[in-house]
Amino acid sequence: MKKVFLVALIGLLFSCNSSAQKKENTSKKQETFKVTKTTEEWKKQLSPEAFYVLRKAGTERAFTSPLNKNYKKGTYHCAGCNTPLFKSEHKFDSGTGWPSFDREIEGNVAYSTDYDLGYARTEEHCAICGGHLGHVFDDGPKPTGKRHCINGVALKFVPEE
Repeated sequence: MKKVFLVALIGLLFSCNSSAQKKENTSKKQETFKVTKTTEEWKKQLSPEAFYVLRKAGTERAFTSPLNKNYKKGTYHCAGCNTPLFKSEHKFDSGTGWPSFDREIEGNVAYSTDYDLGYARTEEHCAICGGHLGHVFDDGPKPTGKRHCINGVALKFVPEE
């Protein structure tokens, strides 16, 4: 009887392992976006690094993006679908090694929660194609207090004319 109880207790404990987190983390993948392509179409269009970040929710190495130290006037677009995401006037040097902004272009960036590191983080993705951009944190400068920490390879800079 003790063995049956012990086996049932162990089974119950293992059946409760973060199913809520898994559902939350996949919510972005179930959305329908205006721009959709097959994996092969994305691979043809994007560099291997951009595919890894935008389509596989990867992260580029810190301090490797030329956009990190770009201070020209212009707009940062999604490298996947060319949607304008961030303006240069909202960019700041966070010291983290990734391009950082204190606000997005409203309506063009969407959010979900990821638990990839074992705790909740707010993931940012392009609202038009669903491409993973990075994460937003509450330790940015005033007036917003936000730090949108974005993978440079997920962005395309369009200089002001």
